[in-house]
Amino acid sequence: MAAASNPASARVRRQAATRCAEILDSELFKALCEPVRIELVRLLMAHGRSDLGALAAELPQDASVISRHLALLHRAGLVRREKRGRHVLYELDGPALLSRVEGIAGELRRAIPFCCPGGER
Repeated sequence: MAAASNPASARVRRQAATRCAEILDSELFKALCEPVRIELVRLLMAHGRSDLGALAAELPQDASVISRHLALLHRAGLVRREKRGRHVLYELDGPALLSRVEGIAGELRRAIPFCCPGGER
């Protein structure tokens, strides 16, 4: 408790807490907070490169809804897409996902000791 009464410690704690909140509110986590998008990630992992029709055939939602979810996953950097003729093929960008998760873990590792170290009871 004494550290929280120190203005410098309180400022560092607020900054660390703000950074943790920003990380948890990132595009990556927003993209993964929807069950349909998690299912799309699972399908792309299981089947590899797939077009919209193949993915939509596995899910109860309309293809237009699946397309919007894929666009969001693409904007979040989790999915690559490639246009081939009239078809767009989607695949999970595994290295990008791993890099993002490792980066997030590193940032949290640096911030957590200042804002929520645990063990204080």
